[in-house]
Amino acid sequence: MAKQISVFLENKAGRLSHVTRVLGTAGINIRALSIADTSDFGILRLIVNDPDRAYQVLKENGFTVSETDVLAVQVSDSPGGLAAVLEQMHEDNLNIEYLYAFIGTSGDDALVILKVEDSKKTTEIFRQKGIKFLEETQLYRL
Repeated sequence: MAKQISVFLENKAGRLSHVTRVLGTAGINIRALSIADTSDFGILRLIVNDPDRAYQVLKENGFTVSETDVLAVQVSDSPGGLAAVLEQMHEDNLNIEYLYAFIGTSGDDALVILKVEDSKKTTEIFRQKGIKFLEETQLYRL
């Protein structure tokens, strides 16, 4: 499991810029991100090199922040690589709440960040099926 930082943002000009500037000034490196928005607000999801510090710095700067456990899954960096993992998950009835791509790679594999309904069950099944994922310390060093 890895920690993801989620930030609630009003859908106003400059809010995303402010978050990234606060993190940059604190020396925190963004490794992956996703944003989902409506006309009024957005949820920015981040994988950073130091999630505990990012959480603290963002809170201190007045942002509404939360931490969520996610999986960093290695998938073959080739056509159909992601489909193979998702098909295995479907066969075992593992529900994905959301996913997004990671900026870097792990060796020859691409990485995706998964938020799943049952992380313990998913982790156990991944191990049984040989689906690789990164521990949080490995992920934050990429």
